[in-house]
Amino acid sequence: MHLVLLTAWTVLWFAVVEPHGGFSWHYLRTGGELIYQGAAGDGTGGLNLYAHHPELQMGPLSFLTAGLFNPFPEATGQFLAAALMSLLGLVIVVLAGRSAAHHFLGTGTNHQRLRQRVLIAGLAFIPMWIEVAVRFGHLDDVLALFFTALAVRAVTRGDAALTGAFLALAMDSKPTALAFVPLLLALPREKWLRAGLWCAGLVAVAWLPFFLGDPQSFAAAKFAIPNHPASALRWLGVGDPETPGWDRPAQAALGLALGSIAVWRGRWAAVVLLGANARIVLDPSVYTYYTASVLLGTLLWDVIGQRRLVPWWSWLALLILYGSVFAVPDDSARGLIRLGFVAVSTAYVLLWPVRERGQRGRGRGRRRPPARTDEGPATWNGATPGAEPPAAR
Repeated sequence: MHLVLLTAWTVLWFAVVEPHGGFSWHYLRTGGELIYQGAAGDGTGGLNLYAHHPELQMGPLSFLTAGLFNPFPEATGQFLAAALMSLLGLVIVVLAGRSAAHHFLGTGTNHQRLRQRVLIAGLAFIPMWIEVAVRFGHLDDVLALFFTALAVRAVTRGDAALTGAFLALAMDSKPTALAFVPLLLALPREKWLRAGLWCAGLVAVAWLPFFLGDPQSFAAAKFAIPNHPASALRWLGVGDPETPGWDRPAQAALGLALGSIAVWRGRWAAVVLLGANARIVLDPSVYTYYTASVLLGTLLWDVIGQRRLVPWWSWLALLILYGSVFAVPDDSARGLIRLGFVAVSTAYVLLWPVRERGQRGRGRGRRRPPARTDEGPATWNGATPGAEPPAAR
Protein backbone atom coordinates (compact mmCIF):
# COMPACT_ATOMS: atom_id res chain seq x y z
CA MET A 1 0.00 0.00 0.00
CA HIS A 2 2.83 2.43 0.74
CA LEU A 3 4.11 1.96 -2.83
CA VAL A 4 0.62 2.56 -4.24
CA LEU A 5 0.39 5.81 -2.29
CA LEU A 6 3.86 6.92 -3.37
CA THR A 7 3.04 6.11 -7.00
CA ALA A 8 -0.14 8.20 -6.84
CA TRP A 9 1.82 11.02 -5.18
CA THR A 10 4.40 10.90 -7.98
CA VAL A 11 1.77 10.92 -10.72
CA LEU A 12 0.07 13.91 -9.11
CA TRP A 13 3.29 15.95 -8.95
CA PHE A 14 4.22 14.89 -12.47
CA ALA A 15 0.86 16.04 -13.82
CA VAL A 16 1.19 19.42 -12.08
CA VAL A 17 4.78 20.15 -13.09
CA GLU A 18 5.23 18.52 -16.52
CA PRO A 19 3.31 21.11 -18.61
CA HIS A 20 5.83 23.75 -17.48
CA GLY A 21 8.86 21.48 -17.18
CA GLY A 22 12.06 20.83 -19.08
CA PHE A 23 13.76 24.10 -18.12
CA SER A 24 17.27 22.70 -18.70
CA TRP A 25 16.50 19.79 -21.00
CA HIS A 26 17.98 21.65 -23.99
CA TYR A 27 21.46 21.19 -22.49
CA LEU A 28 20.97 17.43 -22.43
CA ARG A 29 19.43 17.38 -25.91
CA THR A 30 22.33 19.41 -27.32
CA GLY A 31 24.91 17.25 -25.58
CA GLY A 32 23.12 14.12 -26.74
CA GLU A 33 23.36 15.31 -30.33
CA LEU A 34 27.01 16.35 -30.07
CA ILE A 35 28.33 13.22 -28.38
CA TYR A 36 27.01 10.99 -31.17
CA GLN A 37 28.40 13.20 -33.96
CA GLY A 38 31.93 11.80 -34.02
CA ALA A 39 33.82 12.60 -37.22
CA ALA A 40 30.58 13.27 -39.07
CA GLY A 41 29.98 16.63 -37.38
CA ASP A 42 31.73 19.99 -37.45
CA GLY A 43 34.48 18.88 -35.09
CA THR A 44 32.88 20.26 -31.94
CA GLY A 45 31.18 17.02 -30.94
CA GLY A 46 32.29 13.48 -30.21
CA LEU A 47 35.44 13.43 -28.09
CA ASN A 48 35.83 17.19 -28.62
CA LEU A 49 32.57 17.95 -26.83
CA TYR A 50 33.97 19.29 -23.54
CA ALA A 51 36.76 21.25 -25.23
CA HIS A 52 34.30 23.24 -27.36
CA HIS A 53 31.31 23.27 -25.01
CA PRO A 54 32.58 23.75 -21.43
CA GLU A 55 29.11 24.99 -20.46
CA LEU A 56 27.89 21.38 -20.77
CA GLN A 57 28.79 20.28 -17.26
CA MET A 58 27.10 16.88 -17.41
CA GLY A 59 28.92 13.56 -17.61
CA PRO A 60 29.29 11.54 -20.83
CA LEU A 61 26.90 8.83 -19.63
CA SER A 62 24.17 11.47 -19.26
CA PHE A 63 24.68 12.68 -22.84
CA LEU A 64 24.77 9.13 -24.19
CA THR A 65 21.47 8.45 -22.43
CA ALA A 66 19.89 11.77 -23.48
CA GLY A 67 20.79 11.06 -27.09
CA LEU A 68 18.49 8.05 -27.04
CA PHE A 69 15.53 10.46 -26.93
CA ASN A 70 16.70 12.60 -29.86
CA PRO A 71 15.04 10.51 -32.61
CA PHE A 72 11.69 11.61 -31.19
CA PRO A 73 10.23 15.08 -31.80
CA GLU A 74 11.63 17.46 -29.18
CA ALA A 75 8.42 17.74 -27.14
CA THR A 76 7.85 13.98 -27.23
CA GLY A 77 11.44 13.18 -26.29
CA GLN A 78 11.31 15.59 -23.37
CA PHE A 79 8.04 14.09 -22.12
CA LEU A 80 9.34 10.52 -22.35
CA ALA A 81 12.57 11.48 -20.57
CA ALA A 82 10.62 13.23 -17.81
CA ALA A 83 8.38 10.18 -17.37
CA LEU A 84 11.39 7.85 -17.16
CA MET A 85 13.17 10.11 -14.67
CA SER A 86 10.05 10.31 -12.52
CA LEU A 87 9.84 6.52 -12.48
CA LEU A 88 13.46 6.33 -11.31
CA GLY A 89 12.47 8.42 -8.29
CA LEU A 90 10.03 5.71 -7.24
CA VAL A 91 12.70 3.07 -7.83
CA ILE A 92 15.05 4.99 -5.54
CA VAL A 93 12.49 4.96 -2.73
CA VAL A 94 12.08 1.20 -3.19
CA LEU A 95 15.87 0.76 -3.16
CA ALA A 96 16.13 2.76 0.05
CA GLY A 97 13.51 0.57 1.70
CA ARG A 98 15.09 -2.66 0.48
CA SER A 99 18.52 -1.46 1.61
CA ALA A 100 17.18 -0.66 5.07
CA ALA A 101 15.38 -4.01 5.34
CA HIS A 102 18.56 -5.89 4.43
CA HIS A 103 20.69 -3.73 6.71
CA PHE A 104 18.47 -4.41 9.73
CA LEU A 105 17.88 -8.09 8.93
CA GLY A 106 18.02 -10.16 12.09
CA THR A 107 17.86 -7.21 14.50
CA GLY A 108 14.21 -7.53 15.47
CA THR A 109 13.22 -4.54 13.36
CA ASN A 110 9.49 -4.03 12.99
CA HIS A 111 9.17 -4.02 9.20
CA GLN A 112 5.71 -2.48 9.28
CA ARG A 113 7.20 0.54 11.01
CA LEU A 114 10.02 0.53 8.47
CA ARG A 115 7.49 0.69 5.62
CA GLN A 116 5.82 3.60 7.39
CA ARG A 117 9.15 5.41 7.61
CA VAL A 118 9.77 4.83 3.92
CA LEU A 119 6.31 6.18 3.11
CA ILE A 120 6.65 9.33 5.21
CA ALA A 121 10.19 10.07 4.01
CA GLY A 122 9.18 9.26 0.43
CA LEU A 123 6.34 11.79 0.55
CA ALA A 124 8.95 14.46 1.24
CA PHE A 125 11.43 13.10 -1.32
CA ILE A 126 9.09 12.89 -4.33
CA PRO A 127 8.31 16.64 -4.73
CA MET A 128 12.02 17.48 -4.87
CA TRP A 129 12.63 14.58 -7.22
CA ILE A 130 9.99 15.94 -9.59
CA GLU A 131 11.76 19.31 -9.33
CA VAL A 132 15.03 17.91 -10.65
CA ALA A 133 13.54 15.32 -13.02
CA VAL A 134 10.59 17.15 -14.55
CA ARG A 135 10.76 20.86 -13.88
CA PHE A 136 14.47 21.15 -14.73
CA GLY A 137 14.96 17.89 -16.65
CA HIS A 138 18.46 17.37 -15.25
CA LEU A 139 19.10 13.83 -16.40
CA ASP A 140 22.67 14.04 -15.09
CA ASP A 141 21.55 14.58 -11.48
CA VAL A 142 18.85 11.94 -11.87
CA LEU A 143 21.29 9.29 -13.09
CA ALA A 144 23.96 10.22 -10.54
CA LEU A 145 21.51 9.88 -7.64
CA PHE A 146 19.94 6.72 -9.06
CA PHE A 147 23.32 4.98 -9.37
CA THR A 148 24.24 6.20 -5.89
CA ALA A 149 21.08 4.56 -4.51
CA LEU A 150 22.10 1.36 -6.28
CA ALA A 151 25.55 1.67 -4.70
CA VAL A 152 23.94 1.93 -1.26
CA ARG A 153 21.98 -1.24 -1.99
CA ALA A 154 25.23 -2.96 -3.00
CA VAL A 155 26.90 -1.80 0.23
CA THR A 156 24.20 -3.41 2.36
CA ARG A 157 24.73 -6.64 0.45
CA GLY A 158 28.51 -6.43 0.81
CA ASP A 159 29.05 -6.55 -2.98
CA ALA A 160 32.38 -4.80 -3.67
CA ALA A 161 32.27 -4.95 -7.48
CA LEU A 162 28.76 -3.54 -7.76
CA THR A 163 29.43 -0.84 -5.17
CA GLY A 164 32.46 0.38 -7.10
CA ALA A 165 30.74 0.06 -10.46
CA PHE A 166 27.62 1.99 -9.44
CA LEU A 167 29.65 4.79 -7.84
CA ALA A 168 31.67 5.03 -11.06
CA LEU A 169 28.48 5.24 -13.14
CA ALA A 170 27.26 8.00 -10.82
CA MET A 171 30.46 10.00 -11.48
CA ASP A 172 30.22 9.21 -15.20
CA SER A 173 26.78 10.84 -15.08
CA LYS A 174 27.77 13.89 -13.01
CA PRO A 175 31.23 14.67 -11.57
CA THR A 176 29.82 16.00 -8.28
CA ALA A 177 29.00 12.38 -7.34
CA LEU A 178 32.68 12.14 -6.37
CA ALA A 179 31.57 13.25 -2.89
CA PHE A 180 29.76 9.91 -2.44
CA VAL A 181 32.90 7.77 -2.92
CA PRO A 182 33.36 7.25 0.87
CA LEU A 183 30.57 4.68 0.56
CA LEU A 184 33.37 2.36 -0.58
CA LEU A 185 34.79 2.55 2.94
CA ALA A 186 31.56 1.15 4.37
CA LEU A 187 32.54 -2.21 2.89
CA PRO A 188 34.73 -4.61 4.88
CA ARG A 189 38.37 -3.55 4.66
CA GLU A 190 39.37 -6.60 2.62
CA LYS A 191 36.95 -5.50 -0.13
CA TRP A 192 38.21 -1.94 -0.51
CA LEU A 193 40.78 -2.72 -3.21
CA ARG A 194 38.37 -4.59 -5.45
CA ALA A 195 35.70 -1.94 -5.10
CA GLY A 196 38.21 0.84 -5.71
CA LEU A 197 39.58 -0.81 -8.85
CA TRP A 198 36.10 -1.22 -10.31
CA CYS A 199 35.31 2.38 -9.51
CA ALA A 200 38.53 3.84 -10.91
CA GLY A 201 38.43 1.62 -13.99
CA LEU A 202 34.92 2.58 -15.08
CA VAL A 203 35.57 6.27 -14.42
CA ALA A 204 38.69 6.10 -16.59
CA VAL A 205 36.82 4.31 -19.39
CA ALA A 206 34.19 7.06 -19.51
CA TRP A 207 36.32 10.19 -19.08
CA LEU A 208 39.86 9.50 -20.35
CA PRO A 209 38.94 9.35 -24.07
CA PHE A 210 37.81 12.99 -23.91
CA PHE A 211 40.94 14.26 -22.18
CA LEU A 212 43.25 12.20 -24.36
CA GLY A 213 41.35 13.10 -27.53
CA ASP A 214 41.49 16.85 -26.87
CA PRO A 215 43.56 18.27 -23.98
CA GLN A 216 41.41 21.39 -24.09
CA SER A 217 38.69 19.33 -22.44
CA PHE A 218 40.21 20.39 -19.10
CA ALA A 219 38.67 23.81 -19.78
CA ALA A 220 35.31 22.39 -18.74
CA ALA A 221 36.60 22.05 -15.17
CA LYS A 222 37.20 25.82 -15.06
CA PHE A 223 33.73 26.85 -16.21
CA ALA A 224 32.41 29.56 -13.85
CA ILE A 225 28.88 30.59 -12.90
CA PRO A 226 27.69 33.72 -11.05
CA ASN A 227 27.96 33.81 -7.27
CA HIS A 228 24.32 34.33 -6.29
CA PRO A 229 23.49 36.67 -3.39
CA ALA A 230 21.43 33.88 -1.75
CA SER A 231 24.31 31.38 -1.73
CA ALA A 232 25.84 30.19 1.51
CA LEU A 233 29.21 31.18 0.01
CA ARG A 234 28.30 34.83 0.58
CA TRP A 235 27.85 34.16 4.31
CA LEU A 236 31.23 32.45 4.35
CA GLY A 237 32.79 35.70 3.18
CA VAL A 238 33.31 34.82 -0.48
CA GLY A 239 32.32 37.89 -2.44
CA ASP A 240 33.74 36.89 -5.84
CA PRO A 241 31.27 37.64 -8.65
CA GLU A 242 31.85 34.17 -10.16
CA THR A 243 32.96 30.73 -9.04
CA PRO A 244 36.38 31.02 -7.36
CA GLY A 245 39.06 28.73 -8.80
CA TRP A 246 39.37 26.84 -5.53
CA ASP A 247 35.65 26.26 -5.07
CA ARG A 248 35.02 23.03 -7.00
CA PRO A 249 38.07 21.22 -5.54
CA ALA A 250 37.03 22.42 -2.08
CA GLN A 251 33.52 21.01 -2.57
CA ALA A 252 34.94 17.61 -3.49
CA ALA A 253 37.49 17.64 -0.66
CA LEU A 254 34.90 18.65 1.95
CA GLY A 255 32.43 15.99 0.79
CA LEU A 256 35.09 13.28 0.81
CA ALA A 257 36.36 14.32 4.24
CA LEU A 258 32.90 14.47 5.84
CA GLY A 259 31.87 11.17 4.28
CA SER A 260 35.03 9.45 5.49
CA ILE A 261 34.46 10.76 9.02
CA ALA A 262 30.88 9.48 8.88
CA VAL A 263 32.03 5.97 8.00
CA TRP A 264 34.69 6.08 10.72
CA ARG A 265 32.00 7.15 13.20
CA GLY A 266 29.77 4.26 12.15
CA ARG A 267 27.24 6.47 10.32
CA TRP A 268 27.88 5.47 6.69
CA ALA A 269 24.20 6.04 5.89
CA ALA A 270 24.94 9.78 6.22
CA VAL A 271 27.56 9.83 3.42
CA VAL A 272 25.14 11.03 0.72
CA LEU A 273 23.64 13.72 2.95
CA LEU A 274 27.08 15.03 3.88
CA GLY A 275 28.25 15.02 0.27
CA ALA A 276 25.14 16.96 -0.75
CA ASN A 277 25.66 19.38 2.14
CA ALA A 278 29.22 20.03 0.96
CA ARG A 279 27.86 20.96 -2.44
CA ILE A 280 25.15 23.38 -1.39
CA VAL A 281 27.26 25.14 1.25
CA LEU A 282 30.09 25.88 -1.20
CA ASP A 283 28.20 26.22 -4.48
CA PRO A 284 27.86 29.75 -5.85
CA SER A 285 24.42 29.00 -7.28
CA VAL A 286 21.16 28.20 -5.51
CA TYR A 287 19.08 26.24 -8.01
CA THR A 288 16.25 24.44 -6.28
CA TYR A 289 17.08 21.14 -7.96
CA TYR A 290 20.25 20.98 -5.84
CA THR A 291 17.97 20.10 -2.94
CA ALA A 292 17.09 16.74 -4.53
CA SER A 293 20.51 15.36 -3.59
CA VAL A 294 19.98 16.54 -0.01
CA LEU A 295 16.59 14.81 0.08
CA LEU A 296 18.16 11.57 -1.13
CA GLY A 297 20.64 11.95 1.71
CA THR A 298 17.93 12.52 4.31
CA LEU A 299 15.87 9.64 2.88
CA LEU A 300 18.80 7.25 3.35
CA TRP A 301 19.62 8.62 6.79
CA ASP A 302 16.01 8.46 7.96
CA VAL A 303 15.40 4.86 6.87
CA ILE A 304 18.87 3.33 7.37
CA GLY A 305 20.81 5.58 9.73
CA GLN A 306 18.21 5.78 12.47
CA ARG A 307 15.02 4.04 13.49
CA ARG A 308 12.63 6.79 14.51
CA LEU A 309 9.09 6.26 13.26
CA VAL A 310 8.86 9.82 11.96
CA PRO A 311 11.68 10.57 9.48
CA TRP A 312 11.79 14.23 10.41
CA TRP A 313 15.07 15.10 8.67
CA SER A 314 13.46 14.54 5.28
CA TRP A 315 10.65 16.93 6.08
CA LEU A 316 12.97 19.46 7.69
CA ALA A 317 15.10 19.51 4.55
CA LEU A 318 12.05 19.96 2.32
CA LEU A 319 10.50 22.73 4.41
CA ILE A 320 13.72 24.58 5.20
CA LEU A 321 15.58 24.39 1.89
CA TYR A 322 12.67 24.35 -0.55
CA GLY A 323 10.04 26.15 1.50
CA SER A 324 12.34 29.08 2.23
CA VAL A 325 12.60 29.79 -1.51
CA PHE A 326 8.94 30.83 -1.47
CA ALA A 327 8.52 32.04 2.11
CA VAL A 328 11.69 34.13 2.55
CA PRO A 329 12.06 37.02 0.09
CA ASP A 330 15.48 38.25 1.23
CA ASP A 331 18.46 36.69 -0.57
CA SER A 332 20.82 37.09 2.35
CA ALA A 333 18.37 35.44 4.76
CA ARG A 334 17.95 32.46 2.43
CA GLY A 335 21.72 32.08 2.29
CA LEU A 336 21.88 32.05 6.09
CA ILE A 337 19.12 29.43 6.20
CA ARG A 338 21.05 27.18 3.79
CA LEU A 339 24.20 27.58 5.85
CA GLY A 340 22.30 26.88 9.07
CA PHE A 341 20.71 23.70 7.72
CA VAL A 342 24.08 22.36 6.55
CA ALA A 343 25.74 23.14 9.89
CA VAL A 344 23.00 21.62 12.06
CA SER A 345 22.35 18.51 9.95
CA THR A 346 26.08 17.80 9.58
CA ALA A 347 26.68 18.17 13.32
CA TYR A 348 23.68 15.96 14.09
CA VAL A 349 24.56 13.00 11.89
CA LEU A 350 28.22 13.09 12.93
CA LEU A 351 28.02 13.94 16.62
CA TRP A 352 24.60 13.06 18.02
CA PRO A 353 25.01 10.04 20.35
CA VAL A 354 23.71 6.77 18.97
CA ARG A 355 23.64 3.33 20.53
CA GLU A 356 25.14 0.43 18.63
CA ARG A 357 22.57 -2.16 17.62
CA GLY A 358 24.86 -5.11 18.18
CA GLN A 359 27.73 -6.81 16.44
CA ARG A 360 25.78 -9.07 14.12
CA GLY A 361 26.22 -8.39 10.41
CA ARG A 362 29.80 -7.05 10.31
CA GLY A 363 30.47 -9.35 7.38
CA ARG A 364 27.50 -8.09 5.42
CA GLY A 365 29.24 -5.07 3.97
CA ARG A 366 29.28 -2.57 6.82
CA ARG A 367 32.27 -1.86 8.98
CA ARG A 368 30.48 -0.42 11.99
CA PRO A 369 26.66 -0.66 12.10
CA PRO A 370 25.11 2.81 12.45
CA ALA A 371 22.02 1.79 14.37
CA ARG A 372 19.64 3.64 16.60
CA THR A 373 17.28 1.84 18.91
CA ASP A 374 14.71 4.59 19.41
CA GLU A 375 12.12 2.15 18.15
CA GLY A 376 11.20 -0.65 20.49
CA PRO A 377 12.05 -4.18 19.40
CA ALA A 378 9.37 -6.10 17.62
CA THR A 379 7.96 -9.42 18.68
CA TRP A 380 7.31 -12.11 16.08
CA ASN A 381 4.52 -14.58 16.94
CA GLY A 382 5.32 -14.38 20.62
CA ALA A 383 9.07 -14.66 20.18
CA THR A 384 11.50 -13.00 22.55
CA PRO A 385 11.90 -9.27 21.82
CA GLY A 386 14.90 -8.73 19.55
CA ALA A 387 14.73 -12.22 18.08
CA GLU A 388 14.98 -12.70 14.33
CA PRO A 389 11.73 -12.75 12.36
CA PRO A 390 10.92 -16.18 10.92
CA ALA A 391 11.84 -15.04 7.41
CA ALA A 392 15.34 -14.15 8.55
CA ARG A 393 16.11 -17.47 10.23
